Amino acid sequence: MASNVNPTVRRRRLGQELRRLRELKGMTAEEVAERLLVSQSKISRLENGRRSISQRDVRDLCGVYEVEDQRMVDSLMEMAKDSRQQGWWHAFGDVPYSVYIGLETDAASLRVYDPQVVPGLLQTRQYAEALISGALPETAHTEIEKRVQVRMRRQERVSSGENPLRLWSVMDESALRRVVGSRELMRDQLEHLVEQSQLPHVTVQVIPFDMGAHPGLNGQYAILEFPDTADSSVVYIEGVTSDLYLEKPNDVQKYSVMYEHLRAQALNVEHSRQFIADIAKGYVR
Repeated sequence: MASNVNPTVRRRRLGQELRRLRELKGMTAEEVAERLLVSQSKISRLENGRRSISQRDVRDLCGVYEVEDQRMVDSLMEMAKDSRQQGWWHAFGDVPYSVYIGLETDAASLRVYDPQVVPGLLQTRQYAEALISGALPETAHTEIEKRVQVRMRRQERVSSGENPLRLWSVMDESALRRVVGSRELMRDQLEHLVEQSQLPHVTVQVIPFDMGAHPGLNGQYAILEFPDTADSSVVYIEGVTSDLYLEKPNDVQKYSVMYEHLRAQALNVEHSRQFIADIAKGYVR
């Protein structure tokens, strides 16, 4: 696959365009499904980019929407072809959150809040392995290692000198106090966190316990933004058996406002870095 082709993002763009064509035609997803003798859920999944779309699907939908511009049809068909190619993460087999990885790979910026653990993009390999092993006690070692490898590969978006991901992380003090693996491992992890926080495109803030109640008590979430204005921002909420992706402007706005409150209530960047360093010193080697 060409390095500049991201199948997840292509599916999203294609789905957005198909939704636009349907709405221009004044049809509901149910009406389209009835015309094509498919389920309404299939049309919805095609439009939200969660399902692979074939060139035949595009051809059939363009027929229903009476698209007369052949150049547009050809462009949509090419997008469908690209969207069925494989991203780098497919080399690791069945990755449960592959949709998110595809979005993260193409994102320009990521704002993430973690109440319990250090965010994945800032984890050391040892911390990641201990964390995944603890969270998935019945998972085979080979599967754990695969997940660790994927996480390390994802971190290239942060360490890359060319077009790095703009990362803003707000985490609760709990993430720094929870001993994952061992105290020595935690010291290494927090020292790594301090080091990463000094990168110009990485911002880390901490909400200490004495701040009390704050908007992040409902749990972890991330907001992804993309370089192309045609790609809407996405709020990602990780689940145990399934994940939630919110793309409606009103939903994204609510989570963005909540994130601004989190940043305002957290320690500033310098105080957060010192706070992390002080906790790291308490983890005796």
